[in-house]
Amino acid sequence: MNNYELVFIIQPGLDDEAVKAVDERIGQAIVNEDGAITSTDYWGKRRLAYPIKNYFEGYYILHYVSMPSAAVQNVERQLRLSEDVLRFLVIRV
Repeated sequence: MNNYELVFIIQPGLDDEAVKAVDERIGQAIVNEDGAITSTDYWGKRRLAYPIKNYFEGYYILHYVSMPSAAVQNVERQLRLSEDVLRFLVIRV
């Protein structure tokens, strides 16, 4: 099991319940791959440095995750398929 930092930006047009639903869906993808979220840091709605898909703001969420290295590709695939996620970054700690 390796430790990772996962940061993703969710589009700003969603309400709080929808943001939590997207976050839970990503968390479920991590758990399904035999991973665990050790801690979560909600940064809230912030202005983007440059427009992404014509959005100037986004909800930032940071997860500290422990999961096998083979699971990273599947989690990244789930993030790519989600239309609500603007950008994401997975870094091995």
